Amino acid sequence: MANLSLNIGKLSLKNPVMTASGTFGYGVEFADFIDLSRLGAIIVKGTTLHHREGNPYPRMAETPAGMLNAVGLQNKGVNYFVDTIYPEISNINTNIIVNVSGSTIDDYVATAAKIATLEKIPAIELNISCPNVKEGGMAFGTSCRSAGNVVKAVRQVYPGILIVKLSPNVTDIAEIARSVEAEGADSVSLINTLLGMAIDAERRKPILSTVTGGLSGACVKPIALRMVWQVAKAVKIPVIGLGGIMNAIDAIEFMLAGATAIQIGTANFIDPQVTVKVVDGINDYLERHGCKSVQEIIGTL
Repeated sequence: MANLSLNIGKLSLKNPVMTASGTFGYGVEFADFIDLSRLGAIIVKGTTLHHREGNPYPRMAETPAGMLNAVGLQNKGVNYFVDTIYPEISNINTNIIVNVSGSTIDDYVATAAKIATLEKIPAIELNISCPNVKEGGMAFGTSCRSAGNVVKAVRQVYPGILIVKLSPNVTDIAEIARSVEAEGADSVSLINTLLGMAIDAERRKPILSTVTGGLSGACVKPIALRMVWQVAKAVKIPVIGLGGIMNAIDAIEFMLAGATAIQIGTANFIDPQVTVKVVDGINDYLERHGCKSVQEIIGTL
């Protein structure tokens, strides 16, 4: 076996395979399919300060080589997570990371502060693709100023590992990455979903209730790879790559482009065992290429 262990800042991972928020529930839903302790980390579904019903149905649609979703961060709020979900998942033998979302900076800060009290949660992932309701609905992650402001505010109340998930719906993602690094981010993860839409031509109506939604799956991989490569060259903090990773070779391509770790998302809906298959596949690749450690391939494009 090659050595698959690595660090994201002060966070130690047994291997580089993480699950993408919103595609793996709270982890326990997959316990019948895989040994959860084999994963480097589980990033649980998006958590907000208050209960959210999410968007009306239909809110998912298949597209060629991918899918659209407009679930709308449906969850029961951070207090429910702390009281009910956390006790169920705190004994899983891997890193549990909470994806934190919000509509205002105060929302992010209050949610992060509550998560900070949980001993078995070593990190949060800030979803800055959310619309800033106080500034006309533009996503926090689409400008350096607003992205930096939310990270700076959360950093003041959250002492753990702070990962910031970047939106690809921007002109220069490397510029956004540098702005969150400057305000205290320990790592960046990218990419979040691309904005897309689907139309029912017979009915002449959009398929999603929200008209547009987030595009993910194999179709976004070339864009995600390019952005990871750009960001890895622009920042000194670790980059976590995601977007269309369907197998071990996809994961390795992201690591060659500069990602220290990777997340698997849409592929979990197709094959609930894909994560452990990717762990094994990375090991096989390293052995075939005579590498003793996964760190030997990071950024070696």
